[in-house]
Amino acid sequence: MPRFFCPAPLQAGDVLDLPAGAARHVQVLRLQPGDTITLFNHGPGWNGTSPGGEFEAKVTLMGRSQVQVQVESHQAVEREAQRPVHLAVGMPANERMDWLIEKAAELGVASIQPLMTERSVLRLSAERATKKVEHWQSVAIAACEQCGGNRVPVVHAVQTLPQWLAARAVPADTTPLLLSLREGTQALRAMALPSPGALFLSGPEGGLSTAEENAALAAGFQPVNLGPRVLRAETAALTALALLA
Repeated sequence: MPRFFCPAPLQAGDVLDLPAGAARHVQVLRLQPGDTITLFNHGPGWNGTSPGGEFEAKVTLMGRSQVQVQVESHQAVEREAQRPVHLAVGMPANERMDWLIEKAAELGVASIQPLMTERSVLRLSAERATKKVEHWQSVAIAACEQCGGNRVPVVHAVQTLPQWLAARAVPADTTPLLLSLREGTQALRAMALPSPGALFLSGPEGGLSTAEENAALAAGFQPVNLGPRVLRAETAALTALALLA
């Protein structure tokens, strides 16, 4: 059954218009009045006024650009990761950030913080950064629609690493971890986390500089490694997520 993110309060019996993106997708699929779809609404800006899980809904009207549905039964089903894992990543270049966000959403990441670091190839001005974040958020939504996730991860506004470290508020019961190739660093797979959640900081191509790693350690991050091989920036972040989630 097709699944769509609908960032509105959902309640059985409600009749509502689908947001533009979901409506276009319904039209591309050539669905007709009477067809059934699945809706979920836990994502950026979710205020908790309606339950999580997902809802069945029936298409009631197909217009040129409008798709109207009636919300039907609620299913209290969740397919989320057992451990909330947040990623803070030095943005890889080209389309690798799109790929990272898509796969991280499929794996159940709780949130993603894009960072500009000393070795970052991707540099974004304020206006371009805003557009990129909007695009990345849509990538995360599409990934959740496809994989069955009911909680769309928040893609935060782009920050520099020093800005983020200075203002960072670690969620409660979350262990901050730093991917590092320093000697003596503990292997992540052998680590017993002392808290239910984790915040993982990973660098871009070439990794974080020594000064940036020192700043992260001073901010309370624990250094960890992923084994003897040197992974690409996007592979490292996803491997950490897969091990922790």
